[in-house]
Amino acid sequence: MRNYEICVSLEFYRRAMRLLCLLQLVSLAVCSTSRSRDWAHHGAPMFADLTVREMKAVRAYLHDIPELELTDARSKTLRKNSILLIELHLPRKPEALRALDRGQAKPPRQARVIIQFGNQTKPNITEYIVSPLPSPKSHEVKTFKGNRPVRFQSRPITAAEYEHLTGMLMKITTTAHKLLSETTGGFSFTNCSDRCLTFSDIAPRGLSSGERRTWIMLQKFVEGYFLHPVGFEVLINHESLDPENWTVEKVWYNSMYFDSVEELVEKYESGGVEKVKLPKHDDNDLYSTYNPRGHSNTPTNIHGPKLVEPQGPRYHIDRNFVEYAGWSFAFRVRSSAGLQVFDLRFNGERIAYEISLQEAIAFYAGDTPAAMQTKYMDAGWAMGISSFELAPGIDCPEIATFVDLYHYYDTDKPVHYKNALCIFEMTTAMPLRRHFNSNFKGGYNFYGGLESTVLVMRTTSTVYNYDYLWDFLFYPNGVVEVKVSATGYIHATFFTPNGLHYGNKVYNYVLGNLHTHLVHYKVDLDISGRENSFETMDLKFVNFTNPWSPNHTIIQSKLHRTEHKTERSAAFQFGKKFPRYLHFYNPNEKNKWGHQKGYRIQYNSHAHSVLPKSWKEEKGISWSRYPLAVTRHKDSEATSSSIYTQNDPWEPVVYFEDYIRNNEDIVNQDLVAWVTVGFLHVPHSEDIPNTATPGNAVGFFLRPFNFFDEDPSVASRSTVIVRPGQDGKPKVQRWTPEVIGHCVTNKPFFYNGTYAGI
Repeated sequence: MRNYEICVSLEFYRRAMRLLCLLQLVSLAVCSTSRSRDWAHHGAPMFADLTVREMKAVRAYLHDIPELELTDARSKTLRKNSILLIELHLPRKPEALRALDRGQAKPPRQARVIIQFGNQTKPNITEYIVSPLPSPKSHEVKTFKGNRPVRFQSRPITAAEYEHLTGMLMKITTTAHKLLSETTGGFSFTNCSDRCLTFSDIAPRGLSSGERRTWIMLQKFVEGYFLHPVGFEVLINHESLDPENWTVEKVWYNSMYFDSVEELVEKYESGGVEKVKLPKHDDNDLYSTYNPRGHSNTPTNIHGPKLVEPQGPRYHIDRNFVEYAGWSFAFRVRSSAGLQVFDLRFNGERIAYEISLQEAIAFYAGDTPAAMQTKYMDAGWAMGISSFELAPGIDCPEIATFVDLYHYYDTDKPVHYKNALCIFEMTTAMPLRRHFNSNFKGGYNFYGGLESTVLVMRTTSTVYNYDYLWDFLFYPNGVVEVKVSATGYIHATFFTPNGLHYGNKVYNYVLGNLHTHLVHYKVDLDISGRENSFETMDLKFVNFTNPWSPNHTIIQSKLHRTEHKTERSAAFQFGKKFPRYLHFYNPNEKNKWGHQKGYRIQYNSHAHSVLPKSWKEEKGISWSRYPLAVTRHKDSEATSSSIYTQNDPWEPVVYFEDYIRNNEDIVNQDLVAWVTVGFLHVPHSEDIPNTATPGNAVGFFLRPFNFFDEDPSVASRSTVIVRPGQDGKPKVQRWTPEVIGHCVTNKPFFYNGTYAGI
């Protein structure tokens, strides 16, 4: 009996110790998760955009330095030294990780500043890093990889330069006033009241580095003026900093070229050129407006479906730090290039250090000089500052959290962009997963389903005619979707019969020009740490003897893996076979089943190259050679494009090809994936008045691939299981309260549409 008691006591002790160990492990896991969350929250401000106070402090500091001789950016003269841009300068990754992974002090905040030195013997563009913020005391010159200089001619167009271009156009159109009035039915560039002309300028501005020659096309200034070209295009040389020295180099009218406006007018009057007379414009000509027309079968006396949060939001936002369903991340909207996400974690584990928009291009073709010259590179237009106000219920659901943005670009004080970013949770109206288990007797064994919800972070860029909607979507099963949807007006030119080789006629005298959209992203993956490798997976057919019927053979697919050991090996060119699985993994970390923990990139794209390799402007977009390139992380290779590429793609200060030219080892390294997505757009009549978003969205997914032991969304308590009871009635099992009824916001629609300095 005593031996039995001793055995029982020992077994009880063992069980107690085992339970204690389990409790300690759980406690450690909880503490680790809590600590990880605290450090992520602690580090998020490193990535926050500059505050108004910081912007003003940087401007004041630089304007107080006598040798810089800074003047107001909005002063009319071009011969001046002025600030073009102030934005956050990101900390170096190793310094940031010390704060994010160890809770150490954050590095000092710094600003990146672009100054245009036009009031010098040799005008130049110089970038500075100003620190520390919010009370700057020092500045140093910021250089580009290889110490490439920034040509002054590569600077973006400023408001002051546009003002002088407008003045030049006033002189040009005054000379051609009669021609333009007769062509357009009474529209003019000056003294025009409600029948005015406006213009769009084309880039790049020339045919080689150092030039500043811009094709400008005139349009009727009505709603949707992008669809109202009048067939008059002019090439202006505005390289000189003295607008009095600007010249007209070419004029295009009705498919004919002229060396001057005077030559065109002379031949027009003498009958040497066929006159164009556009159909008379009246207020009933609605094709370029949003005004409803045509028959609709949709009732107008009842509302359509609305997105609601029955008990309030399930996500949390603290300044630029967001938490949702296991996800946490920091965000910013870079003035020069747009939306970025940092320190992306799921259940405390970092998936990516950075996912950021780099560049968006639209390369066109056409018969008019403006069309054949149009190669837009939108970072050169500071597409990050084009994040204008979002409309509730249209751009984002009414229940979304709206965030204001502040930018400092070509201004003398920060500009406030109200409601320019939104965050919301939505249902996808599609189950995340479900199964109906039939009993094959007219009934079922069970039904199980889980609703699919997703957190969306959205902003837009309206770069003149086109509107891009930038989305990051975070799913409860560890999947991230990065997506861009294109809408807005097509870039249209004056119709000529030869133009049908380059698009479709969409209205009288209007051609929708074919073009290709490409968007470039940086994806700095940190899968269970910084030591990652990359492999591709595809299928190969194998032919072997059937083991259970030796007289027959079996042909089936077999998984074929290719480990990519160098950067050049992992740079996949357009036009060549592209692997179906792109797998980034940590060779040193495995899941429960012995597989290396990883994530894969999955494309939703129809992209292709836009120019032959090394052809003139293609050098500025050498990243567009590759749907995917993988490089080792370097803080000196922070971006794939720059604000200067648009006006000097021939000798770009950021040359992406340099990043893979040294062909470094990428095995067990800190890796960055550079992702190119896009689509060809051949405009058609249904693009009037606007290109619609369905079918015009591209992007990519980051999907876990053996990163977890099972689908992490099994943790969701939104699961519903239905089983037949013994009485034949269904028994519903759920872990959340049932929602009955509906609710809609009590806030009326409001949209202001203004943005202003503060």
